[in-house]
Amino acid sequence: MVAMPQETWIDLGAANDIPRLRAKTFRLGGETIAVFRTSSDEYFALLDRCPHKGGPLSEGIVSGRSVACPLHGWVIALDSGNAVAPDEGCAPTLPLRVGGGRIELCVSKI
Repeated sequence: MVAMPQETWIDLGAANDIPRLRAKTFRLGGETIAVFRTSSDEYFALLDRCPHKGGPLSEGIVSGRSVACPLHGWVIALDSGNAVAPDEGCAPTLPLRVGGGRIELCVSKI
């Protein structure tokens, strides 16, 4: 039997600390993680780096389930991290869960 690595989750704080249609950043493991909140209170975590030129996605405009990079307007899907066509590329996503009004991030994937 192969031992599966155990996931490690950390508490990032209260879910309501992230305003709707905005993001909050966290510095973890040498990376900046952006946690986004949509207008329908869905939460997503991505590395805060656009696949195009590395722009800070956390400073972009959130619309629906996507964010537009503030540098060149690339649109990134929050659920997959994929750039919306015709652009190509991907911002890595991270597992996130919300429960009891708190947000937790799986840091085993960083």
